Amino acid sequence: MITDKLTCIELDQTQLEGFRKFISCWLYQDSSLNFIVDPGPLSTIPVLLTKLQQLEVKQLDYVLLTHIHIDHAGGAGELLKHYPEAKVICHPQGIKHMVAPEKLWLGSQKVLGQLAEAYGEIIPVPENMISYQEQIGNTGIRTYQTPGHAQHHCCFQLDNLLFGGEVIGVHYPLKDGIYMRPATPPKFILEVALESIEKMIALAPRYLVIAHFGLVEPALDYLQIGKQQLKLWVNGVSQHLDLPRDEFRSAMTEWLRKNDPNYGLIDQLEDDIQARENYFLDNSLRGMREYAESLG
Repeated sequence: MITDKLTCIELDQTQLEGFRKFISCWLYQDSSLNFIVDPGPLSTIPVLLTKLQQLEVKQLDYVLLTHIHIDHAGGAGELLKHYPEAKVICHPQGIKHMVAPEKLWLGSQKVLGQLAEAYGEIIPVPENMISYQEQIGNTGIRTYQTPGHAQHHCCFQLDNLLFGGEVIGVHYPLKDGIYMRPATPPKFILEVALESIEKMIALAPRYLVIAHFGLVEPALDYLQIGKQQLKLWVNGVSQHLDLPRDEFRSAMTEWLRKNDPNYGLIDQLEDDIQARENYFLDNSLRGMREYAESLG
């Protein structure tokens, strides 16, 4: 079974409230292929390296980046210093930013502030070690461009397993029910995001790795939830555009709790996880609000 070859490496940020079971790196190992997906930020590379050493990973063939946001890709350049044979695969629009990450780092600081500092600086990736490939060597891995969460977002499919990044946002495992939240920072375009999800639904994977957070099945159930959430949330935002911004968030939070059965499970999360989710809710709503306002 393909999932037997997978290891989730949790990259917890213990100095930040609720940043556990949030950032993850996924390792795939078999006799002929070792790769990881999303090595995480610079601050957690020591955690990743320790785990790779414990698992006796002496070589990495590929480092796959679902997108180049700092919490997914910021530490890739540092990881390559320890695994110099690895090849990095990312969206073609992301390559120049990984090779020369100064603008990406400044943008991360502007958007995330102190959180970016906690993640750590973005380390450059040597130009000869990064590329975009639709078919990755002879591995059987296929890359799909899936803009929505970001213009430079990709998903990777291997057999019946899909590494989905944030194509359907954020998930947190519950004993009962499914908690999910869209992740739609600016610039967000609903039609583009929905098209990406539809493309992944058409692949009909059995398993889905959600970068934030977990391996889930059946994948199609979660992809459908993500699709419906985007449409529901944009509809709710459109209904509340006339409210002043200081009232908009509280009104939307109440509306979502009543109308989204998956986000409505937020009260089942531990207090620190709720605090983290409330922090990122503003980003999701801001991206959707700007989209709704652009429609006039």
